[in-house]
Amino acid sequence: MNTPDRYAVIGHPVSHSRSPFIHAQFAAQTHQSISYDTIDVNPADFAATVREFFAAGGKGLNITIPHKEAVLQLVDELTPRARRAGAVNTLALRSAGDGHDFSLLGDNTDGAGLVRDLLNNHRVVIAGRRLLLLGAGGAARGVLAPLLGLKPSALTVVNRNVERALELVEQFRDLGRLSAIGYPELRSEPYDIVINATAASLAGELPPLPPGIVGTHSICYDMAYAREDTPFVRWAFDRGCARALMGLGMLVEQAAESFHLWRGLRPDTASVLSALTAELRG
Repeated sequence: MNTPDRYAVIGHPVSHSRSPFIHAQFAAQTHQSISYDTIDVNPADFAATVREFFAAGGKGLNITIPHKEAVLQLVDELTPRARRAGAVNTLALRSAGDGHDFSLLGDNTDGAGLVRDLLNNHRVVIAGRRLLLLGAGGAARGVLAPLLGLKPSALTVVNRNVERALELVEQFRDLGRLSAIGYPELRSEPYDIVINATAASLAGELPPLPPGIVGTHSICYDMAYAREDTPFVRWAFDRGCARALMGLGMLVEQAAESFHLWRGLRPDTASVLSALTAELRG
């Protein structure tokens, strides 16, 4: 019997990840022989762990918080969307030699995953809407270009460290109307769409948000997910928003992009999203 090709998601923390479940579903659906695990590693050991994984015959990795920018130092080639984002969430083995002689391709599937979830799964209209993006880290970097490509009327990036948000504005201002502020500068005026790209929900926390940024027409989206509503989703519902969504669909859609990069096949996501939702509720 042939040994399954090995894949994994690497992050810190990563025990909460549902990526192994998703990729097992994709593999069964497309009749692919793969294994998919979680690897929890702190930033100090990240580079060495990635090299060991591929040196031992690994075929691909998904990269999650907090490693999406650090991984840039390890890739030999970037896809155009990863180069534009300045962040990587997927590594694919491009060529392998003996021992530690291998070449890695870095991709970013976050933006495509978010856009597909918003447009296809939730029927959210972005064009002409005012967007607020919370956070300026690797997750935010990955989704900025695809979001701006949908032609919102304006997109504001808010971050605790305003300098990081300003850096993003400089890098992406050619794609649309973009601005950066700190949380104290947020005015109590409702946005059409508020997207949480911070890691706060993973720690059970909430960014310092004034209540007035959400109105009865607002759609709120947390890129994180959990069995129960995240703190951001609860906060949004409590303030009377029209809809508050978690990033479960984004997780499935970006995973499908990774799977396509690795295996050359695009799995059906609707059935896997339904199975994952049932698994979480169970």
